[in-house]
Amino acid sequence: MTHQQLVRMSERWLRTRYRCGIVLSEQSCASGETPDVIGWKGKCRSILVECKISRTDFLADREKPFRRDPAQGMGAERIYCAPQGLIKAAELPKGWGLLECKGREITLAVKPSRVSQRTEAGFMWEMNLLLASLRRVEVRIEPQTITDFLKWKNRLVEYNGGRLPEGIVSPEAEANPHLSA
Repeated sequence: MTHQQLVRMSERWLRTRYRCGIVLSEQSCASGETPDVIGWKGKCRSILVECKISRTDFLADREKPFRRDPAQGMGAERIYCAPQGLIKAAELPKGWGLLECKGREITLAVKPSRVSQRTEAGFMWEMNLLLASLRRVEVRIEPQTITDFLKWKNRLVEYNGGRLPEGIVSPEAEANPHLSA
């Protein structure tokens, strides 16, 4: 099992099993924290997943500044992901969950605390991470802006004589839990 395989499995788990609408992996922000995987679901609830493939990596993770001072860390919910048997439940930091991988299967061995662990500082780091990620997208789609890129359906309507092509849903009809109150 490689670290990259654990990251991909965690991404898929957050999208499908935990129903996160937005999932990022291995993106850096100004705090110095680079979550292996972080996702967001309804009402801005964030779930951080740290992937560990060795005991040494797991034990070294405790020394990171945002682990020593959890108030600086990201994630309303925090979870480690590791091969089955690598991490014992008793070794988890308070409130952390555990995903275990065996072959191609991933299971939630220890549920994370439902009480949010994210502080205002952690929320600000998450915003920084999202903004830095959006900026990376904008740089890649230049000379278009993100706003223009997101309005691609409007261009389809123009090109298609005033109506959307068959099978394309209007922006107003898209399911987006982040737009509902």
